[in-house]
Parts: sequence; structure tokens; C-alpha cells
Amino acid sequence: MSTSALEKKLGTASAKLDAVKSEISNIVIGQDTVVDLSLAAVLSGGHALLVGVPGLAKTLLVETLSTVLGLDGKRIQFTPDLMPADILGSEVLEETTKGKRAFRFIPGPVFCQLLMADEINRASPRTQSALLQAMQERFVTIAGDRHDLPAPFHVLATQNPIEQEGTYPLPEAQLDRFLFQIDVDYPQADTEREILLATTGTEQNTAKKIMTPKQLTAMQALVRAMPIGNKVVDCILSLVRNARPDQSEHGFIKDAVVWGPGPRAGQALMLASRARALLDGRISPSVDDVLALAAPVLKHRMALSFAARADGANLDELITKLAERVG
Repeated sequence: MSTSALEKKLGTASAKLDAVKSEISNIVIGQDTVVDLSLAAVLSGGHALLVGVPGLAKTLLVETLSTVLGLDGKRIQFTPDLMPADILGSEVLEETTKGKRAFRFIPGPVFCQLLMADEINRASPRTQSALLQAMQERFVTIAGDRHDLPAPFHVLATQNPIEQEGTYPLPEAQLDRFLFQIDVDYPQADTEREILLATTGTEQNTAKKIMTPKQLTAMQALVRAMPIGNKVVDCILSLVRNARPDQSEHGFIKDAVVWGPGPRAGQALMLASRARALLDGRISPSVDDVLALAAPVLKHRMALSFAARADGANLDELITKLAERVG
């Protein structure tokens, strides 16, 4: 693709994404960073884990994204008694018109384009693992048969960081399949005032469809076609490798971190930095994009030692310090 053709496509895509963000902001008030990260995850073809206390519009955001992007969305409320078949589907034995018996597969809610996994850490490890193959390979295996998922396919999961009774921490292998961990914080005072006025009246805003799955797929291909400079690639490599205690050049990482991100983190930064540039209307990403995405990409792919946690160490602070050194 020539540079002029790429710039034209990027301009069209950027204008469409501006309309998407504007429509979402009519429903989800004051969470611009969370919205941008969620869109970046989808544009990158990945999944996102939304972490925040109840009542911060995490569920509303996912439902709004599904509507605005024109995706077939479904929701699963994760509970301790949820079984893998409740997510993936199951085979039933039924009698055919010829009097013979045969198995028929009934798809579960995972067969959609945007799956909302609400309070994902409330399900047992066995049930959580049912999503592993779907999130990575985009198909599931039932009774030895492969069943492809619709395209595009994305999982946006929510998690409450406070209430841990009756929960099962997500295993590292599943956390690594999330492109981002997006922390959803309390709104600012003026934003909260706007929320109160907008959501307690007689009229409620409703989201409108802005895009189609075909357009989203084309944008995801466009993200992969965006040029990226060697300086940005070097920054990604330096950031990811220095986040690993056995490869880091920095003592504060060696002392506090027990394990760090794998190559999937670098892949996430390569794609997400391009997606962030596209959302900002730029033709290629910069080092600033990489550093801005360091925490969402790395936080759930690193673990502090017991001693570091006892000393009050914080992964956000460590990643910020590392980004300053790398940048």
C-alpha cells in the first residue's frame, strides 16, 4: 500500500473513530481514558480486563461498545456454580426424522463477537479455563470437534478488586491473554455531578450504531499496516526486557519483581501503540504511545515478591519508574 493510500484510509478511519468516541461519551460520562483503552484493545484485535469497584459503568461501557461498534454482544454473569458447558455450549442427543439418534451441538454464549465476562474471577478455575482456547485460538473444541468463533471476537471482562470472598484469582496464563488491564477509577467531582444530572431525569440517552463488524475488521487490518519506527520498536524491547528481573538493568526491578512479561507483552505494545496513534489521528506511533501504554500492558504480567509487598511496593509506581528510565 502506498503512503498516500494509507494516509487516506487512516484519515477515514480516524474520522469514523471520532464519531464512535463521541457516541460512547453520550452514554458513558467522564471515562475518556477507559474508553480509549477499550477501543485500542478492540482495534488491536485483543481482549481487556476492566478492574474497578461496582457502579463505575464497566458493564454499561461494554454494552455501549457492542451497540456502537455493531457487534453481536452477549453477557455471562460468572458465579461459583457456573460450568464450562454454560459458556462453550454442549451436545445433546436427539432423534432424527429417520428414527436414528445423533448428537447436535448447541452453541453457548461464547459464540458472539463481543463477550462480556462479568466478575470473571467468581467462577472456578475449571470454568475460567474454558475461555483460554477461545481467547487465544478463536475456536473451541467440544467432544473432539472444532467449532470456530465469529469474527471479530473479543472478550471484555470485569473484576471487582475489593470483594474477594468467594472468588478465584485468575491464573497467570489467562491474565496473559488479556491485552490490557484497565483500571476504572472514581469520577472527578464535576464529572460525577454531570452523571447525576444525566441519569436521574425522565429522559435517558441510548447508544446508536456507528460501525459494522466489517468496518472494524478493516480497521484492525489497517492497524497492522501502520508503519512503526525502529526507535519505537527499540523502546518496546527495552521496556519489556527490563521488566523481567533476570534480564533487567535496573536494581529496583531485580529486587522487587519475581517474574515479568513474556513476548506477548511486546506484541501487545506493538499493536496497541499503533491503535492509540490511529485513535489520535496519526499515521504512526511514537515512543510516547508506548510509555503511556506501559502500565495497562505490563501490570497484569508482572508479580511482586513477598518482601516487596511487605515493604509497600506498588506495581504502578515501579512501571512508571521503569518507563521514565526507558523513555
